Parts: sequence; structure tokens; C-alpha cells
Amino acid sequence: MRQILRFKFLVLLLFSGFDLTAQQDSIMHEKPMISLSGFLDVFYVYDFNRPEGTYRQPFLFNHNRHNEFNINLGFVKVGLDHTKYRANLALQTGTYATDNYAAEPDLLKTIFEANIGISLNKENNLWLDAGVMPSHIGFESAVSIDNWTLTRSLLAENSPYFLTGAKLTFNPNDEWEIAGLMVNGWQRIQRLEGNSLPSFGTQLKFSPNERTTFNWSTFLGTDDPDSTRRMRYFNNLYGQFQLTEQFGLIAGFDLGTQQRVKGSSEYDFWMSPVLIGQLQISRVLKTAVRVEYYQDKTGIMIPTATQNGFQTTGYSLNLDYAPNESIMCRIEGRWMNAKDRVFEKSTGPTNQNFIIASSMAIRFGK
Repeated sequence: MRQILRFKFLVLLLFSGFDLTAQQDSIMHEKPMISLSGFLDVFYVYDFNRPEGTYRQPFLFNHNRHNEFNINLGFVKVGLDHTKYRANLALQTGTYATDNYAAEPDLLKTIFEANIGISLNKENNLWLDAGVMPSHIGFESAVSIDNWTLTRSLLAENSPYFLTGAKLTFNPNDEWEIAGLMVNGWQRIQRLEGNSLPSFGTQLKFSPNERTTFNWSTFLGTDDPDSTRRMRYFNNLYGQFQLTEQFGLIAGFDLGTQQRVKGSSEYDFWMSPVLIGQLQISRVLKTAVRVEYYQDKTGIMIPTATQNGFQTTGYSLNLDYAPNESIMCRIEGRWMNAKDRVFEKSTGPTNQNFIIASSMAIRFGK
């Protein structure tokens, strides 16, 4: 009798396994959802320093043209979404692509996103994604309509908007997101010639409720070839708080260090705090105020060839008109004041810069 029971148990286990496999196989053969979406941001900026030519500042990578109508970013994206896998392919154009992808070959400059992801467990809360993907660093993205201010903060402009590599993401519950990355370098598609060392990153995000988010992201690696390798260690922290129905606050802080020379125990560092408050004036009107500071005395991220390096305080005020979620018209005034004369002016370098920026942005699809 005992042997018969064992046999029945083995048969039951075998068929239940087939049933689970069949269920998984059935899920994998479900048709994925395919979506088409896009984004376009047309802008005009007047720089009161009136620099020669249209290009404004070497440390800005968005809306960085003077007295000229231009496209900051335009892309068309095809997305594939399935319970067990996903993919995105987006091709871009605009000054964002020209400035941020300057180190890439011409063909790669057109890639905004190109990534594939696969679920690694039954619960679908452990994913592996690989390819060109948005950076895990910071609260501002390349899509201006998603940001509280029109122009990007100095800390966002001088940290990666995109990364190329593999990302493992785990969501144990609705509150936590944990990620680890292995990438080709600091905002690179193609790995730097002569650099054999991959770079790494981590992300820890905690959202106890819909109104509050805390985030800590890191980068560990180098942006040099092996012959002159200086290790770089970078931290980005921010908190985002919707304090009332009308008022929200973002507080962010970047801190990075890099070896002075290869093998050295001496390090240079840079840092940048930022505070942004956003007020919903009416159903269609919003305004935001930003206060920021960026310190890079030794020119790791922003070389200046001046005595005190880049030490700059900035203020901005913008007004947004958004009749719906798909379109936004914006205007912003931004003033920056530096310790040294790091801004170009028609009459010579100056330590101040004031601009008026405007934009019309639209997105379509999912």
C-alpha cells in the first residue's frame, strides 16, 4: 500500500509539474502589446550675455542655443510589453542628441533607447534589462515635460542621462526598488577606447506612499583609458515630497570623488545641492522655483582653467501652461552667478549669466 501511495504521489507531482510548465509556456506565447509613442520639444533661448555664435555653454546639454529656434529633443519610440519580457527602441534628433552624444559615432547618435528586458521569476518582480537605457541617476530626465523646471539643474546636466549595459531590478513590494548595473562607462554607448574596466552602479528607491520618494543612486568606475585610469565614485541622493495637493518639493544632492592621478591616494571632489518647489496655481498653470549650487574646484566635471574652478550659484523661476497631459508651453528666467569669470560674453568672460528660455513640448502615444 505504501508503494502504491508513493507511486500516486510521484505521478501527481509529475503532472502538476507539467501543468506549471504548460501555464508558463502558455503565458510566454501570449501576444505582447506593441505601442508607438513620441516626443517633441521646440525651444527658444535668449542669453543676455550674447555669446558669439549660437552655442551657449560647454557644461549645459539641453536648451543650449542662443537667439535661435531649435529642437531640443524629438524622438519616435516603439515599445513592446509582455508579462514576461519587454523592449524599447527610440530614435532621436535635436540639440540634446548633438551635445550629449558628441563622443559617439554618428550612427549611434540617433539612439535614444534600445533595450530588452526579461522577467526572471514567477512573481515578475525581478527583471534583467540590457541595452541603451535611461540613467538610474537623478530626478530629471531628457524628456522636459516630465521635469518641474524647463532647463535642467546643473547637477543633472553633469551626470548621465543614459547608460549602456545590463540592469538587474528587484521590487520586493510596492514601496521598495533595488537595482544593480554593469555599464560601459559614464554616459557612453560605445566603451572608451583603451578602457578595459566596466563600470558599476546601484539604486535604492523607497516610496512609502504616493506622495513621498527617497532615492540613493551610485556610480563606480572610470572615464579614462587604462594608461591613465582614475577611479570615480559618485553618489546621488534626492527626496521628492508632495506636501499638499498644490505644493511639492524636491531636495537633491550630488557628491562625487575622483583620483587625482592613476594609483594616487589623493582625491578631488565635486558636489551640488539643489532645492525645487512647485506650485499648482490652477488646473492648467504651474510655477516652480529652483535654488542650486555647483562646486567643482579642480575641474573634474566642468573644467574652467580659472583660479577657483567652477563654483556657481543659480536661481530660476518658470511658468508652465499645460491644457492637458500631452502638451506644455513654458517660459523660464534663470540667473547664475560664479566665483570666477566662467561665462562667455560678447565683451569678454564674466561671472554672471541671465537667460530667458521658452519651450513648447508635446508627446503622443503611451
